[in-house]
Amino acid sequence: MKVTGLLGGSFNPAHRGHRSISLAAIERLALDEVWWLVSPGNPLKPVAGMAPLRARVASAKRVARRAPIRVTAIERELGTRYTIDTLRALVRRYPRRRFVWLMGADNLAQFHRWRNWRGIARTVPIAVFARPGYEAKAMASPSMAWLRPYRVPPHALRGTPPRLAWLRFDPDPISATALRAADPDWANRYSDAHARDGVTGRIIG
Repeated sequence: MKVTGLLGGSFNPAHRGHRSISLAAIERLALDEVWWLVSPGNPLKPVAGMAPLRARVASAKRVARRAPIRVTAIERELGTRYTIDTLRALVRRYPRRRFVWLMGADNLAQFHRWRNWRGIARTVPIAVFARPGYEAKAMASPSMAWLRPYRVPPHALRGTPPRLAWLRFDPDPISATALRAADPDWANRYSDAHARDGVTGRIIG
Protein backbone atom coordinates (compact mmCIF):
# COMPACT_ATOMS: atom_id res chain seq x y z
CA MET A 1 0.00 0.00 0.00
CA LYS A 2 1.29 3.44 -0.89
CA VAL A 3 1.64 5.83 2.03
CA THR A 4 0.47 9.27 1.00
CA GLY A 5 0.80 12.50 2.93
CA LEU A 6 -2.04 15.00 2.62
CA LEU A 7 -1.34 18.71 2.91
CA GLY A 8 -4.47 20.82 2.67
CA GLY A 9 -4.68 24.55 2.23
CA SER A 10 -5.63 27.49 0.10
CA PHE A 11 -2.25 27.69 -1.68
CA ASN A 12 -3.00 31.36 -2.30
CA PRO A 13 -0.35 31.24 -3.73
CA ALA A 14 1.75 28.11 -3.26
CA HIS A 15 5.34 28.74 -2.22
CA ARG A 16 8.64 27.08 -1.34
CA GLY A 17 7.54 26.64 2.27
CA HIS A 18 4.84 24.20 1.14
CA ARG A 19 7.45 22.33 -0.87
CA SER A 20 10.04 22.14 1.89
CA ILE A 21 7.59 20.85 4.50
CA SER A 22 6.32 18.22 2.04
CA LEU A 23 9.81 16.99 1.18
CA ALA A 24 10.69 16.84 4.87
CA ALA A 25 7.56 14.76 5.53
CA ILE A 26 8.44 12.36 2.71
CA GLU A 27 11.91 11.86 4.16
CA ARG A 28 11.07 11.61 7.85
CA LEU A 29 7.87 9.59 7.54
CA ALA A 30 8.99 7.42 4.61
CA LEU A 31 6.05 8.57 2.49
CA ASP A 32 5.72 7.54 -1.13
CA GLU A 33 4.34 10.94 -2.09
CA VAL A 34 2.38 13.96 -0.87
CA TRP A 35 -0.89 15.27 -2.27
CA TRP A 36 -1.55 18.99 -2.04
CA LEU A 37 -5.28 19.39 -1.53
CA VAL A 38 -6.01 22.82 -2.97
CA SER A 39 -9.20 23.84 -1.23
CA PRO A 40 -12.08 25.25 -3.29
CA GLY A 41 -12.95 27.27 -0.18
CA ASN A 42 -11.57 27.17 3.36
CA PRO A 43 -14.40 27.53 5.95
CA LEU A 44 -11.98 29.23 8.35
CA LYS A 45 -10.69 31.82 5.90
CA PRO A 46 -12.46 34.82 4.33
CA VAL A 47 -13.39 34.69 0.65
CA ALA A 48 -12.00 38.19 0.02
CA GLY A 49 -8.56 38.04 -1.52
CA MET A 50 -8.87 34.38 -2.54
CA ALA A 51 -7.59 33.81 -6.07
CA PRO A 52 -9.53 31.58 -8.51
CA LEU A 53 -9.02 27.85 -8.02
CA ARG A 54 -7.28 27.36 -11.35
CA ALA A 55 -4.70 30.05 -10.52
CA ARG A 56 -3.97 28.48 -7.15
CA VAL A 57 -3.65 25.00 -8.69
CA ALA A 58 -1.38 26.31 -11.44
CA SER A 59 0.88 28.06 -8.94
CA ALA A 60 1.03 24.88 -6.85
CA LYS A 61 1.99 22.74 -9.84
CA ARG A 62 4.79 25.18 -10.66
CA VAL A 63 6.17 25.02 -7.11
CA ALA A 64 5.79 21.21 -6.92
CA ARG A 65 7.45 20.38 -10.23
CA ARG A 66 10.07 17.61 -10.25
CA ALA A 67 9.07 16.46 -6.76
CA PRO A 68 6.96 13.47 -5.58
CA ILE A 69 4.06 15.85 -4.99
CA ARG A 70 0.66 15.71 -6.69
CA VAL A 71 -1.47 18.82 -6.85
CA THR A 72 -5.19 18.17 -6.77
CA ALA A 73 -8.50 19.97 -6.44
CA ILE A 74 -10.27 16.69 -5.79
CA GLU A 75 -12.43 18.27 -3.09
CA ARG A 76 -14.33 20.06 -5.83
CA GLU A 77 -15.10 16.73 -7.51
CA LEU A 78 -15.96 15.06 -4.21
CA GLY A 79 -18.22 17.94 -3.26
CA THR A 80 -16.62 18.18 0.18
CA ARG A 81 -15.83 21.35 2.07
CA TYR A 82 -14.73 20.09 5.46
CA THR A 83 -11.60 18.03 6.11
CA ILE A 84 -13.46 15.20 7.84
CA ASP A 85 -15.70 14.67 4.80
CA THR A 86 -12.73 14.82 2.41
CA LEU A 87 -10.73 12.28 4.39
CA ARG A 88 -13.60 9.82 4.65
CA ALA A 89 -14.24 10.12 0.92
CA LEU A 90 -10.55 9.58 0.09
CA VAL A 91 -10.30 6.53 2.35
CA ARG A 92 -13.32 5.02 0.59
CA ARG A 93 -12.14 5.91 -2.91
CA TYR A 94 -8.53 4.77 -2.46
CA PRO A 95 -8.60 1.68 -0.23
CA ARG A 96 -5.11 0.64 -1.32
CA ARG A 97 -3.53 3.81 0.05
CA ARG A 98 -2.70 4.81 3.59
CA PHE A 99 -3.07 8.50 4.24
CA VAL A 100 -1.28 10.72 6.75
CA TRP A 101 -2.57 14.22 7.48
CA LEU A 102 0.15 16.88 7.58
CA MET A 103 -0.32 20.12 9.48
CA GLY A 104 1.65 22.90 11.12
CA ALA A 105 1.57 23.65 14.82
CA ASP A 106 -0.41 26.81 14.01
CA ASN A 107 -3.23 24.62 12.70
CA LEU A 108 -3.04 22.29 15.68
CA ALA A 109 -3.52 25.30 17.97
CA GLN A 110 -6.96 25.84 16.41
CA PHE A 111 -7.70 22.22 15.50
CA HIS A 112 -10.50 22.09 18.08
CA ARG A 113 -12.41 24.57 15.91
CA TRP A 114 -12.45 22.19 12.93
CA ARG A 115 -15.62 20.25 12.27
CA ASN A 116 -15.46 16.82 13.95
CA TRP A 117 -11.75 17.11 14.67
CA ARG A 118 -11.82 13.97 16.79
CA GLY A 119 -13.25 12.15 13.77
CA ILE A 120 -10.32 13.39 11.71
CA ALA A 121 -7.88 12.02 14.28
CA ARG A 122 -9.68 8.68 14.26
CA THR A 123 -9.60 8.48 10.45
CA VAL A 124 -5.91 9.12 9.66
CA PRO A 125 -2.66 9.53 11.60
CA ILE A 126 -1.53 13.15 11.99
CA ALA A 127 1.98 14.57 11.64
CA VAL A 128 2.51 18.03 13.12
CA PHE A 129 5.40 20.27 12.11
CA ALA A 130 6.66 22.62 14.79
CA ARG A 131 6.44 26.32 13.91
CA PRO A 132 8.15 29.10 15.87
CA GLY A 133 5.69 31.02 18.01
CA TYR A 134 2.96 28.39 17.87
CA GLU A 135 4.31 25.42 19.81
CA ALA A 136 3.17 26.65 23.23
CA LYS A 137 -0.33 27.41 21.94
CA ALA A 138 -0.54 24.05 20.20
CA MET A 139 0.60 22.14 23.26
CA ALA A 140 -1.95 23.97 25.44
CA SER A 141 -4.84 23.56 23.00
CA PRO A 142 -7.96 21.49 23.80
CA SER A 143 -7.20 19.22 20.85
CA MET A 144 -3.68 18.44 22.09
CA ALA A 145 -5.06 17.64 25.54
CA TRP A 146 -7.18 14.95 23.89
CA LEU A 147 -4.46 13.79 21.47
CA ARG A 148 -1.57 13.67 23.95
CA PRO A 149 -2.11 9.99 24.95
CA TYR A 150 -1.86 9.07 21.27
CA ARG A 151 1.46 10.79 20.64
CA VAL A 152 4.06 8.48 19.07
CA PRO A 153 7.52 8.86 17.51
CA PRO A 154 7.49 9.47 13.73
CA HIS A 155 8.52 5.90 12.89
CA ALA A 156 5.42 4.57 14.70
CA LEU A 157 2.93 6.87 12.95
CA ARG A 158 1.68 4.28 10.46
CA GLY A 159 -0.36 2.32 12.98
CA THR A 160 -4.09 2.50 13.53
CA PRO A 161 -5.24 6.04 14.39
CA PRO A 162 -5.57 8.05 16.52
CA ARG A 163 -1.84 8.66 16.32
CA LEU A 164 0.07 11.92 16.34
CA ALA A 165 3.75 12.54 15.69
CA TRP A 166 5.52 15.83 16.34
CA LEU A 167 8.24 16.69 13.84
CA ARG A 168 10.97 19.20 14.58
CA PHE A 169 11.54 21.33 11.53
CA ASP A 170 13.16 24.66 10.71
CA PRO A 171 10.47 26.11 8.47
CA ASP A 172 10.95 28.53 5.63
CA PRO A 173 9.81 31.96 6.90
CA ILE A 174 8.05 32.79 3.63
CA SER A 175 4.27 33.17 3.77
CA ALA A 176 1.43 33.46 1.28
CA THR A 177 0.30 36.66 3.00
CA ALA A 178 3.68 38.30 2.39
CA LEU A 179 3.75 37.11 -1.21
CA ARG A 180 0.30 38.58 -1.87
CA ALA A 181 1.34 41.87 -0.30
CA ALA A 182 4.43 42.04 -2.50
CA ASP A 183 2.59 40.97 -5.65
CA PRO A 184 -1.18 41.57 -5.32
CA ASP A 185 -1.79 40.69 -8.97
CA TRP A 186 0.05 37.36 -8.91
CA ALA A 187 -3.02 35.37 -9.97
CA ASN A 188 -3.28 37.30 -13.23
CA ARG A 189 -0.28 35.38 -14.51
CA TYR A 190 -2.41 32.25 -14.41
CA SER A 191 -5.60 33.74 -15.85
CA ASP A 192 -5.40 31.46 -18.88
CA ALA A 193 -4.12 28.41 -17.01
CA HIS A 194 -5.75 25.05 -17.62
CA ALA A 195 -3.77 22.84 -15.28
CA ARG A 196 -4.39 19.10 -15.11
CA ASP A 197 -5.35 17.67 -11.74
CA GLY A 198 -2.50 15.50 -10.49
CA VAL A 199 -4.83 12.85 -9.01
CA THR A 200 -8.00 12.79 -11.12
CA GLY A 201 -6.42 13.85 -14.41
CA ARG A 202 -9.18 16.39 -15.04
CA ILE A 203 -8.46 19.82 -16.48
CA ILE A 204 -9.07 22.63 -14.01
CA GLY A 205 -10.20 25.56 -16.14
